[in-house]
Amino acid sequence: MRGINKLLAGAALAIAAAPGVAMAQDAGVTAEDSEEIVVTARQREERLQDVPVAVTAIDADTLEREQINSVREVAALTPGLNITTDAVGRAFMSIRGIGTTLIDSVQPGVGIFVDGIYQVNTSYLNNPVVDVARIEVLRGPQGTLFGNNTLGGAISVITRAPTDDFSGRFSASYADPDNYHTVAGSIAGPIIEGSLRGRLAASYHSRDGFSTNTLAGGDARPMENESVNATLAWDAPQDADITFNAYWNRVTGSQTAYSSPDGPTDYIQDTQLNVNSIAEYEYWGVNARGVFDIGGGTQMTAILAYDDRTGQATGDADFGFVDFARILDGNNTLQTYTGELRFDTQWSDRLSTLIGVFGSASETNSSVTQLVVPFALNLTQLVTNEQTTVAAFANVFYDITPSLEFSAGLRWDTQDVSVSGTAGEYSASEFQPRVALTQRWDDNWMTYVSIARGFRGGGANSPAAPLQFYEGDSVWTYELGNKWTSADNTLRLNAAIYYNDYQNYIGQNSLTPAPGPVAVNLNTGDVESYGAELEGVWSPNEFFTLTGGVSYNHSRITDDSAFEEVFPLGLATDRILFLPDWTFYVTPTLTYGLSNGDAIVFNTTIAYKGDRAGSSLDPTFQPQLEGYYTVNANLAYERDNWTIALWGTNLLDEEYYESYLDQSLLAAIFGPPGPMNPLVHNLGIAGDGRRVGVRVSARF
Repeated sequence: MRGINKLLAGAALAIAAAPGVAMAQDAGVTAEDSEEIVVTARQREERLQDVPVAVTAIDADTLEREQINSVREVAALTPGLNITTDAVGRAFMSIRGIGTTLIDSVQPGVGIFVDGIYQVNTSYLNNPVVDVARIEVLRGPQGTLFGNNTLGGAISVITRAPTDDFSGRFSASYADPDNYHTVAGSIAGPIIEGSLRGRLAASYHSRDGFSTNTLAGGDARPMENESVNATLAWDAPQDADITFNAYWNRVTGSQTAYSSPDGPTDYIQDTQLNVNSIAEYEYWGVNARGVFDIGGGTQMTAILAYDDRTGQATGDADFGFVDFARILDGNNTLQTYTGELRFDTQWSDRLSTLIGVFGSASETNSSVTQLVVPFALNLTQLVTNEQTTVAAFANVFYDITPSLEFSAGLRWDTQDVSVSGTAGEYSASEFQPRVALTQRWDDNWMTYVSIARGFRGGGANSPAAPLQFYEGDSVWTYELGNKWTSADNTLRLNAAIYYNDYQNYIGQNSLTPAPGPVAVNLNTGDVESYGAELEGVWSPNEFFTLTGGVSYNHSRITDDSAFEEVFPLGLATDRILFLPDWTFYVTPTLTYGLSNGDAIVFNTTIAYKGDRAGSSLDPTFQPQLEGYYTVNANLAYERDNWTIALWGTNLLDEEYYESYLDQSLLAAIFGPPGPMNPLVHNLGIAGDGRRVGVRVSARF
């Protein structure tokens, strides 16, 4: 009962926080268009307001307006989604405090999908957004339909499909002070009229960043993205639709290029490294999807995919001005094979099912050579990680009455993980159920209640670690949601309250003491998480639209005994790292139509991210990161299919830390801190400063 009372109190706080603000479910679509918002949250096309899942759908226009160039940047417009990063090859991610991933050797707790293809590593969050129709963020466990490691939720990227109409798009942006520029374009149309269509898209993005390496020289945290995506869609005989897709991305940027601040409020952009820490990742892949009408009211979907990632990194391994350790050569490869087969059957007007099987196999090979400079000693570590997943799932959707739907699903997952040099392997076999009841009060109002379980697989540590294997974590989520649209379609409000019972949480990794520090991934214990979300859009006329979202999420570690079994001193805080209690954004938009049909559009987005706990290995002290606001703005002149705009991001030049680790990390490696030990200091990566630029775009 105490947890339920907390849950209701959290919901009241979230709603009271924005009494006059209508928050947005789709960040780029007005309430008047709500009938047309279609999502695939249940692996079938459905109207957003009919889906008993908390979903945020961000469309292409919003991605362009907000200068979003990678998937991870959508977190600012998605209540409950938290993503930070300290390297181009990884990101820290969770939804509603569930599924936190703090290092890339741990499986993601939030699934990442591109056109339905599962991406096995958080590095894919830094990939460029190319010719994307929308990005859907699904909150809560999604195992029954999406599967792999979706205990916190799923991020689904849907690219534009080619059509029989010839079309094209072009956009370019430039901004100072860090030489920020983007060029992107796509072309699509028929190849064989009425049968074969194609689409080709490409983009290039580069920026110098706001940090200079004052010791070695050059930009400390630059970024460069290059991407090409090609799609063929074939209307095959026997009512079959077959799509072939191929992509290539190259992402180059900083790799843990930390500054050395005096504390979490000492905001420093510049670094002092003996060599710039830079990594380059190259991605490519091919996939095929076939949708077949096999009769009996059944549609079969078959997916086959191959994805390849190759990474290379060099840099400063001690994060400071003392030239003690360098990464001479860091290489890794990740190869993934994926297959899925599902059958969507409409048995009657009231009953339908969705059943299927899934399988994936991936292999990661890593090689790191470090130079210990004072001793001219090269140390090389080689690791091979193999992972296989096999799953079967079944879902039923039944209309008890014309307005009351019952849905239930069950997924059986088995995972096997092995690491070279480690005896044995990790394996798990888990069931993930979901049950939901949806009441549609009328065409514009529905309420749902759901119970779901999510699971993420564990893994293996290096042979030198005191813990050979760590277990998977799981969560039971209880959710009550409401979706409402006014009769005149000018106001839409969607809300949800939830309670998460999070078990065996895979939390902060740690380091062993002498004879040598070894990184250890491990289970922390149990977490209680509850909160509320409110989204919506208010569009009273053609001149004004207000969108936004607010989230309150209380996630606390209630039992860290699993952590203490390996590190007896325990943790300094019950907070989950880098996770705020409060986030919100609000975007007012003014559209002034001119007499010749042109328009002037102005909007600004104010986003807030609350106080967070920084990282520490000290069992008695935890650094606290201050909350911060960012303000973006966009002033556009639209004429026919052309747009020219002035834009700015972080216009108030707000200072904040994207990632922060106190000196205890380096102290665990190099000994106690003090004036005679310059190797030990705090580590911080500050967020981007103010940018002001211009953008042009065209469609034909």
